[in-house]
Amino acid sequence: MIAQFELMSDAAQLALLGGSLWVLAAVFTLMERRRARLRDLDRLEAVGWVPWTTLFVLAAMLGAGLLLLSLPGLLKG
Repeated sequence: MIAQFELMSDAAQLALLGGSLWVLAAVFTLMERRRARLRDLDRLEAVGWVPWTTLFVLAAMLGAGLLLLSLPGLLKG
């Protein structure tokens, strides 16, 4: 699988990484939602204390940046 990634064009690699970051951002959103819906604050250690919103914003912005960088190369073919 790594060999296939290495054979991809630079634009395709950037697009794949950007899409992966967006998937990761979606996971971060689900984790924040899980913590927000927690009713029993004594079970807070089950979710942990992680800045999910900050991680979401970082992953979404980096993913969008990578996708925008890959767009001209993908459109050229």
